[in-house]
Amino acid sequence: MNFSILPTTSDDLSKILALNQAALPAVSSVAIDEMAHFLNIADYFKIISVEGGIAGFLIALTTGKDYHSINYKWFENKYNSFIYVDRIVIAPEFYSQGLGRALYDDLSNFSKSKAPRITCEVNIRPMNQGSILFHEKYGFTQVGTQETDGGKKEVSLMAFESKY
Repeated sequence: MNFSILPTTSDDLSKILALNQAALPAVSSVAIDEMAHFLNIADYFKIISVEGGIAGFLIALTTGKDYHSINYKWFENKYNSFIYVDRIVIAPEFYSQGLGRALYDDLSNFSKSKAPRITCEVNIRPMNQGSILFHEKYGFTQVGTQETDGGKKEVSLMAFESKY
């Protein structure tokens, strides 16, 4: 499959927001102003384009950003340096075609000079088995767990240690 990984522009945000909202509850709900805030603070905010359309996106931030996610803060308390994957979404029609891996490979290459590890969280209540399997296959390991949403959800906090 031919694809391109491109920097996100403000023109992409409404399509990205629609992809994000269609992926609930695997990712958290956000508003368009929050997506615009990511465009300003994220170190890595890229789309993966197939035939001119947006097939997915990945947003990642290094430490010290103006971002108040409890999962991001958990990693800030544990590590001096990391790049945190806030969210990755691939449109369902592109599942199992290597696009998530392509975004992670691009992020891994991007982060070489910025951080020794990539971190993320994946829902374990409600269970997001597909994402757990993807991250474990990629080389992530669980480094903690945390309840969110007042105990309604629980996440696996995961890290991928760079081999560079």
